[in-house]
Amino acid sequence: MSNETTGGRREHWHRRVLEGRLGLFAILTTVVVSVGGLAEIVPMFSAKLGPEPLRGVTPYTPLEIAGRDIYIREGCYVCHSQMVRPMRSELLRYGEWSRAGEYAYDHPFLLGSRRIGPDLQRVGGKYPDAWHYEHLRDPRSTSPGSIMPKYGWLLERTIDPADVQASLRALAKVGVPYSEADIAGAPAQLARQGDSIVRNLAAMGIRTSRDREIVAVIAYLQRLGRDGKATLAAQRERDVAAVATSPTSAPAVEGGRR
Repeated sequence: MSNETTGGRREHWHRRVLEGRLGLFAILTTVVVSVGGLAEIVPMFSAKLGPEPLRGVTPYTPLEIAGRDIYIREGCYVCHSQMVRPMRSELLRYGEWSRAGEYAYDHPFLLGSRRIGPDLQRVGGKYPDAWHYEHLRDPRSTSPGSIMPKYGWLLERTIDPADVQASLRALAKVGVPYSEADIAGAPAQLARQGDSIVRNLAAMGIRTSRDREIVAVIAYLQRLGRDGKATLAAQRERDVAAVATSPTSAPAVEGGRR
């Protein structure tokens, strides 16, 4: 459609056809915005949200969930990240870089945004239970010069199985595969895993009871990074083999000499 001259000025067709007809313009704008909104909203209800679990990654146990809730409550994620980046310095210090599938059952994610303390994504199994107990009781006793505060109240406060069951129900609603039987059996599972940690601590001369918050936090910390290790190791071997056989990995040759 060509432009027309009005009062010595050229009037664009858009102003005459659309902007000059406010009712039509409002209807067309509503239609366009609605189509764009549906294009963004509908996939949220038709597609599975979140990453697929990495092979070997399973949901947290009830005691680990209790420890994770305490970890969040105390703001530990503010100073400790849980994401190893694919950089040589990080791989040497912390281990394998993190994959999305490792966080499939984390609600919310605790990736962190800075590191006042070290990354904890691979801390599980790195230290014995007694080390974590003493570190939380008094960080300077295991890490001289640490600026981490003491968490002595964790030695005295107890966890409530009913609260843990409520957490499991909430997680089940967002897709974590906890069955009704899992939720009903949570108190017994809390006792079994708690007793195991208490025995480990007793072997090092530390006396506590299985219902203490510090036992739950230890259970959570000892779980971090332990799932999916075989999958990550196999993936790393494939990556190394691929690099070794790649033509671009061969050393440069100049003047017929290496």
